Amino acid sequence: MSTFNFTPKGLYIGGKWSPSSSGKTLVSHNPATGELLGEVPLAGEEDVNRAVATAKQAFAQWRNVPSVERAQCLEQLAGRILEHTEELALMDAFDSGNAVAGMRADMKISVDSLRYFAALLREVKGETLINGPRHLNLTMRQPFGVVAKINPFNHPFRFCADKVAAPLAAGNCVVVKQPEQAPLSGLRFGELCEGIFPDGVVNVLTGDAEAGSTLVRHPDVHRIAFIGSVETGRIIATEAAAGLKKVSLELGGKNPIIIFPDADPQQAARMAIKGMNMNRQGQSCSSTSRVFVHRSIHDEVVGHLVAEAEKLPVGFPWMEEYEVGPIVSQEQFDRVMGYIASGREEGAQLLTGGGKPEGEMYERGFFVSPTVFDGVEPHMQIAREEIFGPVMSVFTWDDYETMIGHANELIYGLTAAIVTNDLAQAMETAQRVEAGYVWVNTNGRYLGAPYGGWKQSGIGQEECFEELLSYTQIKNINLGW
Repeated sequence: MSTFNFTPKGLYIGGKWSPSSSGKTLVSHNPATGELLGEVPLAGEEDVNRAVATAKQAFAQWRNVPSVERAQCLEQLAGRILEHTEELALMDAFDSGNAVAGMRADMKISVDSLRYFAALLREVKGETLINGPRHLNLTMRQPFGVVAKINPFNHPFRFCADKVAAPLAAGNCVVVKQPEQAPLSGLRFGELCEGIFPDGVVNVLTGDAEAGSTLVRHPDVHRIAFIGSVETGRIIATEAAAGLKKVSLELGGKNPIIIFPDADPQQAARMAIKGMNMNRQGQSCSSTSRVFVHRSIHDEVVGHLVAEAEKLPVGFPWMEEYEVGPIVSQEQFDRVMGYIASGREEGAQLLTGGGKPEGEMYERGFFVSPTVFDGVEPHMQIAREEIFGPVMSVFTWDDYETMIGHANELIYGLTAAIVTNDLAQAMETAQRVEAGYVWVNTNGRYLGAPYGGWKQSGIGQEECFEELLSYTQIKNINLGW
């Protein structure tokens, strides 16, 4: 194994490092080799309470820091991340199994996001209404106070860094709960925050679901943001409802890519592979895992799809030559393999992949070769449930209305993709598909463009001005004299 050197200092609370109050720890292993990477504190109720109390105390100071100075803090943090890009990318490659090139991209996104919200925060303004002489009505936006950020394992550092930008810019303090499957880079993030923010403005906890639940239910946490599965999102929404807390959720997806008969088969196949986020082993809520191909070009598209999937190099994620690493944990690996078995049992045709690659490199890791099923029917389990692994399901369609019905019939509505050269066809489909973010003949996302899900894929918008406003509350002042 390539060298990995990081010794966690503890939980980051109030600008200081400490073990968990119980002394219990979580163990982090390399999902590619099974080797021990380190132990992190298992935060319990006492630790959560201490972090929230510290953040609440720090809020009294941070909320009054001028916006230009808050912006400077975010800029300074962005600079530190930029300086440590390679170290942080490798850390996430070791801890989460994601390819190092993709983790470098995550560091750039983190830097860009911090700088974006640093520049944008001065646009948070109120309104004035004149209601006759000696009477003025005005609004202002004020922060919530303590914000809880609960993150998943697929972008460990990025979601820790770029998802605190908007709440901090708005004047809130944050308590971040990192994923138990890939906790290390979150604690490194805490180290990078040292000396930039007043003590208690940023706090980082490592723990399990109990720590997350305690954080959600805490009476001094008034704003909650979660990224993860629909199932966990429902639990968080239910627990937050008791306190009528404001919640934003970026949840799962079972996203369609719709390929029309006028599409170039090879280009369409490449878009489908790229949209599947194979450099994260398909462990991405936005992955276009349902491939709807028109019958007239089905065979060509599927041929290219299999060829593109089989070209993807699978191996150790910290090595530059590999694009596909291991699944993050044994639990997730077993889940993915269970879905592959289900696809076979229900009659889908396995065209490529379906298990571990052969070779000594793969024996101790949770590797799954990029997998393509054809002949998938809408009733099958692999057609309806989010797998969160490198598994693509191909559907054949003839009738447009029937296809749109199947594309929209699931509980999910995060993303969708369309491949066609017919502008009218593209726009009609983009309007009819039930998803919050739609690509047409392209991939990628851009800061400033709202990102969020429909239906059970989420609540709220991110990566845009609306995200910044969501971390503020409107206050109306009715003034007479």
